[in-house]
Amino acid sequence: MSNLRIYQDNYVNSTVISNRFIDEYMASANDAQLKIYLYLIRMMSARLSTSISDIADKFNYTEKDVMRALKYWEKQKLLTLECDEHKNVTGIHLLDFAPSSPSVTDVPVPAVSVTGAAPFAAVVPISPREGTYVKPNYTTDELKAFKSNEETARLLFVAEQYLKKTLSPNDVRTILFISDKLEFSEDLIDYLIQYCVDRDKKDMRYIEKVAISWAQQGITTPKQAARLAGKYDKSVYDIMKALGKNGAPTQAEAGYIKRWTKEYGFTPDVIYEACERTVLATDKHRFEYADSILSSWYKAGVHHKSDIRPLDEQYKKTKTTGTVTGANAFNQFKQNTYDFDVLERELLSN
Repeated sequence: MSNLRIYQDNYVNSTVISNRFIDEYMASANDAQLKIYLYLIRMMSARLSTSISDIADKFNYTEKDVMRALKYWEKQKLLTLECDEHKNVTGIHLLDFAPSSPSVTDVPVPAVSVTGAAPFAAVVPISPREGTYVKPNYTTDELKAFKSNEETARLLFVAEQYLKKTLSPNDVRTILFISDKLEFSEDLIDYLIQYCVDRDKKDMRYIEKVAISWAQQGITTPKQAARLAGKYDKSVYDIMKALGKNGAPTQAEAGYIKRWTKEYGFTPDVIYEACERTVLATDKHRFEYADSILSSWYKAGVHHKSDIRPLDEQYKKTKTTGTVTGANAFNQFKQNTYDFDVLERELLSN
């Protein structure tokens, strides 16, 4: 694409951001939209030219991502796009703010024209970073148009390889929803599916929920998604499963796991042993219960799973005399005579 002229009616020799933009538009825009708009202001102020490809290279976006952002701001009436007879963008006209501010509870999503396919348009009834998203009932023609696009067809093929199945029409509708209404790029959808499959989650309903969660958190690139996912590696989810929990940990649960792995420095086999005893002992407050076990093992100097056996033997001996030391009081949970209700009350009182 050729370079674009960026201009406005009243030129000022500085980069100035209106308070109206900060107060009324900033919260509803995603990361890519904000970066691209601010970059346009900067280029306009310096009387510099740019192009769609230059903007894409500048922020490591695809040209399609850039066009989505430009059309978003055109919908917000902060700019207009000038095109030639072939519908190629030749100029960007930055506009003054309208007298009345738009509602942040009615944010339009731009119609995205896909080469070789019909344009798709949708309206998100609430701010993209908050609330819920409802999947439209896309028609058969819309699905065919979506599948006929070369880039989309490649993405659907890759999705089938990840999921190891032929995509059903409902599966395609979900991917269309993620692309159209959540405005995920092909790269981000690719990463999304990989992310879920790596966690043994191949159900499209689960993938859709993760996509909505990312959209609500303003995730627009695979790099941002990786940073979010990096908060919890696979070992965290393994510990969650060992305690009979599904999904991502809460902040409190993540705090327990961090203590066991980082502060206490326990190896996975030691933690899994504590989890196994916890699951056999109680259905409630499992993290608190497991933490009591692991805390006592930490105080007793446990470093390996083999260190637990002597503590169990010592527990058996002290139990026959009725005196259980603090260091090994929580080590032998498999004894049926142990009063777990009392222990639970003690845990909850702390």
